[in-house]
Amino acid sequence: MTGPAKGAHSGRRTARPTRRRVLAAAPQAAAVIGLGSAAGALPPDPARAADEGKVEDLKNAGDGGNAMPPLATRIDLAVQAGVLPGLHAVHVEQGGEVVAARYFTGEDSEWGIDLGTVTFGPDTLHDLRSITKSITSLLYGIALERGEVPPLDAPLMDAFPSYAHLSTAAHQSMRISHALNMSLGLEWNEDVPYNHPDNSEIAMEMADDRWQFILTRPFVALPGEVWRYNGGATAMIGHVIERGTGIDLADYARERLLAPLGIDSFSWSRGWDGVAAAASGMRLTAPGLARIGRMVLDGGVFEGRRIVPAFWIEALRTAEITTSFGIGYSRSWYITEQPLGRSGGTATTLSAMGNGGQRLFVIPSLNLVGVIYCGKYNEPDQWLNPMIVLQRLILADL
Repeated sequence: MTGPAKGAHSGRRTARPTRRRVLAAAPQAAAVIGLGSAAGALPPDPARAADEGKVEDLKNAGDGGNAMPPLATRIDLAVQAGVLPGLHAVHVEQGGEVVAARYFTGEDSEWGIDLGTVTFGPDTLHDLRSITKSITSLLYGIALERGEVPPLDAPLMDAFPSYAHLSTAAHQSMRISHALNMSLGLEWNEDVPYNHPDNSEIAMEMADDRWQFILTRPFVALPGEVWRYNGGATAMIGHVIERGTGIDLADYARERLLAPLGIDSFSWSRGWDGVAAAASGMRLTAPGLARIGRMVLDGGVFEGRRIVPAFWIEALRTAEITTSFGIGYSRSWYITEQPLGRSGGTATTLSAMGNGGQRLFVIPSLNLVGVIYCGKYNEPDQWLNPMIVLQRLILADL
């Protein structure tokens, strides 16, 4: 199954969802961001010793143990060894060349709706889940350069004039930058499972009025002080973009980001109220997402054309706040130091992450872009596949 035909851009608008469907659809932040340490290295765990041993065997395979087999072969061997259950696709580019593109077969879903068994390929659309947040950030940068949206220090409540009656002094201190950096200060809980009524993402999607739901959460910190994972913050950024541009978020993405990159196949899921899910609703092919990564790698330029302003891309490389688990975060992108293999040391890595093991890695010092798609939605070990592929397979020989 390859998803909607080329040119699809808006996704299905569902009827008001059942609780079960919405619970399955939302991104699971706690597992998505479980990197284990500030450097992003795999933490020690005796329960993983057997699998780690398999990966070490793969690293030593080929040419008498002195040289690794090609990356694509290492990925295939890892899948065959059972090290990477639920892996759907890996697409890696270095120096503008594709060095590995591997696709597999497995169970998948579209924003929580079961798709059954899918045979993946380069033309297959895949849920990005919370990688969508990072793409929404790029759209804000584009709109900001064009003068279509407020500056980052503008009051966020100015974009919600119909909710002025809810505004307090704390609300008035919320800025656009706080929403981009998930530091609104509002109570928001996506740490509990997505089948739990206390999950704020679920409650927002189930609410009669999503903006009222967000804005009536109590404050637990001053805006700008504390990072707290919050899909509602990204939903608000999507609204600011639509309000400023006068264009539907998915249409704006197609016009200003995807079409200039030569991406003509994508979709964007919507809530029951027709609002494009800025936090989690986008679907792209692996090569399509890699094009976005290559553009970020090249400072916002693709094939000589400026897509995203340079100042926005540059800002993504410096942490504006620290997450609750100790790594850098800037405008909906994560910043980690990933360990290198043969050469030692680390490489600064920009990452976009999504529920189920979805990843986009951009490593400027290596001129490298990696895309990983998996089907381990809502599973507690969903972070493991991307880390094994990145650290033990891609970076092990660098």
